[in-house]
Amino acid sequence: MGRTKRGEQFATDEICIVHTIQRCVRRAFLAGRDDKTGVDYSFRKEWIRRRMEALASVFGIDVLTYAIMSNHLHSILRNRPDVVAQWSDEEVAIRWLQVFSGKRLEDQLADPTQADVEKLANDSARLIVIRQRLSDISWFMRALAEPIARLANRQDECTGRFWEGRFKAQRIVDEAGLLACAMYVDLNPVRAALAHSPDRAEHTSAYDRIEAENGAEIESAAFDLVAVENAKAIEVRQAAARSVSGGKRRRLARNGKPKRVKRDGWLAPLSLGRKLASDPEVSRSGLRASDKGFLNLPWREYLALLRWTSQEKPTVGGCRKSRDQESVPTSVDRVLSRLGISGSMWRDLVWNFKRYFGRSSCAGSPQAMSAEAAKNSKFWYSGQRQVQACFESG
Repeated sequence: MGRTKRGEQFATDEICIVHTIQRCVRRAFLAGRDDKTGVDYSFRKEWIRRRMEALASVFGIDVLTYAIMSNHLHSILRNRPDVVAQWSDEEVAIRWLQVFSGKRLEDQLADPTQADVEKLANDSARLIVIRQRLSDISWFMRALAEPIARLANRQDECTGRFWEGRFKAQRIVDEAGLLACAMYVDLNPVRAALAHSPDRAEHTSAYDRIEAENGAEIESAAFDLVAVENAKAIEVRQAAARSVSGGKRRRLARNGKPKRVKRDGWLAPLSLGRKLASDPEVSRSGLRASDKGFLNLPWREYLALLRWTSQEKPTVGGCRKSRDQESVPTSVDRVLSRLGISGSMWRDLVWNFKRYFGRSSCAGSPQAMSAEAAKNSKFWYSGQRQVQACFESG
């Protein structure tokens, strides 16, 4: 049976949270060490991370969590049409033209000029379509995948696909599903035995947040949301072309020096806080769409739960099993009880997230999945019955 239609999973005019999976063609290690050739392509993980960071600065899409593996990419995205609605026509035009200018200079797109922005901003019919696309998860993934494939093919001196096909999308329907999915994504390198703990799992959102808490900064990959003056367009574009190296574009501050930002500055904050649910919390940092969190718990509690969940005993073949008769810490049990999740089954839910929800187009508690099925005129979703065992009502 084919995958569920995108229109049945999410729409550009409603806020929703989607778990996406994008795999390399034939599941080859095109972003890791190739066992057959011995060539290490792990540096491409940083290409992907920087591209995600750049797109987070222009799209109305919040990047909640992510994990970049050797042959696939996980991300949890939240589209924000409410944020895009707050942007002026000129701001929408600048954001769109930074990614889809249609003008190519050497190996990169040219920065938009004031004339380019004014022309697009005056096209009201076109802007309606662009506003929808800037909060469309499919367009975000398209803008992420295509340039990475082009860079890799140029480096390998070949043609053809880099990614397997269209990304897999899975709608997250409640907070229980979101918490489990977020930890499943953050712990992907640990689950694959590539890291012993989330503190060492590079190219994940958890690693970025932990490092940022320790004061780590990175050179920003965010687009400059300022149009180039018409008189300086040629000079600026030539300078930008000279700054490209290995597919990495330097983002310069006004003083000409690389702009340094917190390592997790481009990611959505984790904690929702106490603001009104209807507040879009539009970000003015130029690094992300909004400053709105996504979970009803502080970062410190999330990290404690993440670390406890990661404490599994490795076995042959990379599979893992829980520690025998280990009691659930009180702080962990309190968080899970609020969501109706059985503490004794929590690790099983996270480590075997794919087993429960891998064939389903949505993920969450049985009650939330049932409600989502009814909304879409379905009887049930795959995994709905099996996951019942992980909830206290089961």
